[in-house]
Amino acid sequence: MTFSLAARCERTGAVGAVIASASMAVAARCVAVRAGVGAVCSQSTTDPRLREALLEAMAGGVTARDALTALVGRAPDVAYRQLVAIDAAGGSASYSGELALGEATDVCAPGVAAAGNLLADPGVPAAMLAAFTGRAGDSLGDRLIAALRAGLAAGGEVSPVRSAGMLIAESVPWPVTDLRVDWHDDPVGQLAGLWTLWQPQAEPYVGRALRPAG
Repeated sequence: MTFSLAARCERTGAVGAVIASASMAVAARCVAVRAGVGAVCSQSTTDPRLREALLEAMAGGVTARDALTALVGRAPDVAYRQLVAIDAAGGSASYSGELALGEATDVCAPGVAAAGNLLADPGVPAAMLAAFTGRAGDSLGDRLIAALRAGLAAGGEVSPVRSAGMLIAESVPWPVTDLRVDWHDDPVGQLAGLWTLWQPQAEPYVGRALRPAG
């Protein structure tokens, strides 16, 4: 009951992911990013441990595709899962198990991967990917929000969307952007509003951490 997209910015090397769901607090369970490593989503009867398994493999130098292939080959109950992964070089991979919930589809292209389950329309991931790739000159956050809006406009999922989130990792070890709407009638709109407020503050907070005397 989720649709998501993970991506890498070609200009800055930042990685991020965006997600929405009918379930409460979806970003807390389903999304993870690591600076210099990649971004992943684990959804559809999700197992949060799979996020860290993918990031650990990519941190060891394995590509997103090879990390995902290896995980699918060994993880128990993987047929219930849906996964996307982006590595630091822009490699992408996606997977939908045969027991993933409802209408489940996934798509990937260089630097971006999207997936969804219990979808109202199987074209939702493709619409998200098109929205992301169509705004190559924008910031990663703006592109991620555009992708999430496009997924919702394309039909979203069969139940009303109630939560959403966005994570972005840049050059520092912690996620520079970690925004969540855990329960709301319009979580995508709320998340977009939070991003508008947060975007001009993100870099100053990094500066305060690294150069507090300044």
